[in-house]
Amino acid sequence: MIYLDNSATTFPKPDSVITAVSESMKKHCANPGRSGHRMSMQTANKVFECRQSVCNLFNVDDESKVVFTSGCTHSLNIVIKGILKKGDHCVISCLEHNSVLRPLEKLKSIGVNYSVAKVYLDDNDKTVDSFRSCFNEKTKLVVCTHASNVFGIRLPVERLCALAHSYDILFCLDAAQSAGVLPIDVGESKFDFVCCAGHKGLYGPMGVGILIVNSDLLPDTLIEGGTGSESQNYNQPDFTPDRFESGTINVLGVCGLKKGIDFVLNKGVNRIYTHEMELTGYAYNVLKHDNRIKLYSDLSAWNNYAPVLSFNIKGKNSEDVASYLSSKFDIAVRAGLHCSPLAHKFMGTIDEGTVRISPSVFTNKAQIQRLLYAIKNYN
Repeated sequence: MIYLDNSATTFPKPDSVITAVSESMKKHCANPGRSGHRMSMQTANKVFECRQSVCNLFNVDDESKVVFTSGCTHSLNIVIKGILKKGDHCVISCLEHNSVLRPLEKLKSIGVNYSVAKVYLDDNDKTVDSFRSCFNEKTKLVVCTHASNVFGIRLPVERLCALAHSYDILFCLDAAQSAGVLPIDVGESKFDFVCCAGHKGLYGPMGVGILIVNSDLLPDTLIEGGTGSESQNYNQPDFTPDRFESGTINVLGVCGLKKGIDFVLNKGVNRIYTHEMELTGYAYNVLKHDNRIKLYSDLSAWNNYAPVLSFNIKGKNSEDVASYLSSKFDIAVRAGLHCSPLAHKFMGTIDEGTVRISPSVFTNKAQIQRLLYAIKNYN
């Protein structure tokens, strides 16, 4: 299989990740932080080592700020539902995923409102002004994707965070598509919350995510329960990470995630980005000369994009194109709306969706050439 669906989840995984998950079933099956026996302590140490790797990758100054969740969606829900209360207002971009949009729609029922800021392609000044124009005296939170999961458009998130802070507004970064691919410096940029998927650019298993809490204002909890700390207290702990890690965490996933992050650290984020953008750019430069193809991004300006490319074959259904690539050439892509109706409305593709390709560090040029051959021969 030629796997080009890495924006959904990366495949293959590094051998070190597979080994770590397997070994954790044999050596680290005790509950971390719950007991004083040898296996429990060893398991707790493995979990702590993963927190350290997260800190190393994202320049976080304290391991206790790293919370493990079931995924980026879980992390975003903790922030959105834990921060916003009746009467509050939130600002998001026009490129947000349903993991942001749906929690906000749910909160409408308790009197939370939100505005959608327009993104201006290749004009970050206008994008920043667009967000500013959405602020009001009730605005408490900005939630913003680092890069669109459909079109790869990068947002000026460092500037948007600084803008939010100048108005005493909290800033939450959705790094589902960027963690491990684009540089994220929590210490320098001072993001209040960073939400990451473990199974995408961090090359970990499914079912594990990260929430970095870099704010003195802690969100309310979605789940309460046992944390292994303050067991005499009837109330949930008020410190991280325990506040958000009720129940037994996904140790297998965390062990795999640790090795995935170490893999990224060893390769280097800039090197990974360059490799993936070269392949994406190569596909773009060929497809833009095919008058049957409709493209939606101008990848001539690399700095404005993540390595994601959406296209359509004119007059063809995106799902049919994806099915053809899979059945005839064993090429895995994703078609449709990609759980991002706002982005498709913005680009005018809400009716037909798009075909999306997204390479990984393991993708090579020959595989992209095979994709281009398959597209050329579709009729």
